Amino acid sequence: MKLIISMWTMVLLFACATPNDPQVSNNPSDPAAQFVAIQPKIINTSPSEQDKIQVALCLDTSSSMNGLIEQAKSQLWKMVNDLATTRKNGKAPLIEIALLEYGNSRLNEEDGYIKIHNELTTDLDVVSENLFQLTTQGGEEYCGWVIKDATEKLSWTNQSQDLKIIIVAGNEGFDQGPKSFKTFCKNAIAEGIQINTVFCGDFKTGIRTHWKEGAELTDGTYMNIDQNQKVVHIPTPFDSRIMELNKALNKTYIGYGVRGQEKVELQSKQDANAAGYGAANARTRASFKSKKAYNNASWDLVDAAKNKPEIVAEMEADELPDEMKGMNETERKEYVEKKSKERSMLQDSIKHYDALAQKFIIEKRKDNATS
Repeated sequence: MKLIISMWTMVLLFACATPNDPQVSNNPSDPAAQFVAIQPKIINTSPSEQDKIQVALCLDTSSSMNGLIEQAKSQLWKMVNDLATTRKNGKAPLIEIALLEYGNSRLNEEDGYIKIHNELTTDLDVVSENLFQLTTQGGEEYCGWVIKDATEKLSWTNQSQDLKIIIVAGNEGFDQGPKSFKTFCKNAIAEGIQINTVFCGDFKTGIRTHWKEGAELTDGTYMNIDQNQKVVHIPTPFDSRIMELNKALNKTYIGYGVRGQEKVELQSKQDANAAGYGAANARTRASFKSKKAYNNASWDLVDAAKNKPEIVAEMEADELPDEMKGMNETERKEYVEKKSKERSMLQDSIKHYDALAQKFIIEKRKDNATS
């Protein structure tokens, strides 16, 4: 199956899949305005196997790549939002992202000037944190070597129905370095991993410097971008309301374990990082947080309980946040259920306003095209 990917919009063609386009509700009211008073029925289902989309994002961080990194920062949540709208057999996939950098002289020469910042993970706040810490400096850009490391060192699924993708973005010759890109592209496709290449520069130059060949060796897609072009985010009248709902949404997370509170704080920090690129970008992150794909079961008790309801009772008191330490089993369950219901209402409301925002953007683009 060929997967056609645009670097920042991530248009995915899942086998037998149809995109789940946002629909504007006929009810103009805000379903979360009185979520404390309204108590909808929540049905927990047992966990089921999900198909996966795994993406290794390999970014050139040599001196000339500031524009690429800025684009990645500003478009991360749109990328994963597009991934989250895909469906296979009516089900949303599990999304895992790995982040690698290459071509930076601060990195070890013995490692090919390559660093894996995070393994394939569903914790996309970690991906965002690592992305926002990237800086550029000198170096040698070894595309073949970074493909080798991504293929061999990441925890790829062995399920044939899952989508496994390496995206390599940069602006120097694809054939640089001691590791042959031809060899390791062929090794990747032998493992069912597709390579998509993004050349930061002229389309024909990218072809001449083997970026197109690298993609074609794995039945992947080659494209070029102007890395210095500013990404245009269209603000909407619904952005401020979505931001209010997003703040309330954060209060429904119950951090547990030794890193629970740290993860709660990281969530807010990544909200702020997204907002640094404007309200429209912050809205896109909030939109993703309203979807099932934004799952934090590794540190949030509400998400964890959906997969394993007994975890609420089994948790040791010292693993719980301060507000839950003195609760008995019944009180714990009631507290987690209350937060779950609040979250569901808030997520529904964010989806409602985001659908209105998407409709506004479509109309705005039509107006801009005709003016």
